[in-house]
Amino acid sequence: MDQTGALARWLADEAPHETVQGLFAGFCEEIVRSGIPVWRASLGLEVLHPEVSGWQHVWTSESLSMREADRATAATSPSYLNSPTRIVDEAGRPFRRRLKAPCPDMPLLEELRLAGGTDYVMYPLPFLDRTRTAVISFATRDIQGFDPASLDRLEHAVKLISPYLERHVLRRIAVDLLDTYVGPRTGQRIIEGRVDRGAVEMIEAAIWLADLRGFTLLSEQSPIPAVLTHLNTWFGIIGEVVEAHGGEVLKFIGDAVLAIFPTSAEGDRRAACRKALAAAQEFCRRSEAENTLRRTSGHPPLEHGLALHVGEVAYGNVGASHRLDFTVIGPAVNRASRLLDLAKRLDRSVLVSHALARDVDHPLVDLGRYRLRDVEKPQRIFTLPAPEHLVRPDHET
Repeated sequence: MDQTGALARWLADEAPHETVQGLFAGFCEEIVRSGIPVWRASLGLEVLHPEVSGWQHVWTSESLSMREADRATAATSPSYLNSPTRIVDEAGRPFRRRLKAPCPDMPLLEELRLAGGTDYVMYPLPFLDRTRTAVISFATRDIQGFDPASLDRLEHAVKLISPYLERHVLRRIAVDLLDTYVGPRTGQRIIEGRVDRGAVEMIEAAIWLADLRGFTLLSEQSPIPAVLTHLNTWFGIIGEVVEAHGGEVLKFIGDAVLAIFPTSAEGDRRAACRKALAAAQEFCRRSEAENTLRRTSGHPPLEHGLALHVGEVAYGNVGASHRLDFTVIGPAVNRASRLLDLAKRLDRSVLVSHALARDVDHPLVDLGRYRLRDVEKPQRIFTLPAPEHLVRPDHET
């Protein structure tokens, strides 16, 4: 069997396909074992994530490293603009340079030359999707560089590994998009195949429902870019706080946010309630700090309403046959919505239902009983503590 056939057999039967790192490292070792004098190899793969542009894996016989590139700066950074990757991206064909003379136009190649490199070649990976960066480069310290036979074998090797790498990239993109648009917990359920319309599971969760006050006036008086900046600042605080406390943002609805803190597999409702309340407290602190900065700089504060409740909800798919929404529905969600309406009427930033309040240890302020729209009996309502008049909720139903 020739060396190309041996590599194809290894990829099909023996290669470690669980991770990109393992696959790439094994691939490089197989290339060296076949007699090609590769000293260093680099794999660049672009993904689709709001913060991460992609991965770069660098292999040598002594080490394997990986770094992620920041999406905001990746395409304009000097390390990309003055790189072989940009040339291959734009030309769509291999790039090669013998490292005999200084390379002032490409700092990476000069670094490799000073480290003993004699030859460098980069190939585009022939992915079906050509819209994103996907490249492999090889460098050698062999005094003769890469001979024509070695270059030909490297090019064939790149074609052989390409579909295996694209499979990893496509899965990463799918997971990242689901995490970004529906959240990691929900995204995992979708990846597992839970896409039947009307298919739900009953779970118990603390419900976190918030909205931005004065948004209509803000939208009327401010240009759209300023409004989007306000929204993203506010949503950003919520997302960070909810995630840090073990919750998941399910959706942004205009200027409102719906998040849940599900109970654990053991059904620890008290833990879910404590997490939701701790998230609310941190959110209020972060919001006040942000508003202090905004007032100093002459920007309007971001005032909010937040309702906390707990109960059983139906968690799953609703929607049209070709357009589904993974969400939570049920009386508990409705009560959280009515509680948010009441927070606005009472001019309170945070309201906590008695159902959630009795499952937390933190003292709260008892506001008394209020009627919630479409709820038969008046409900006992609490808010976060002020320095005075603190009470601990009893277990009255």
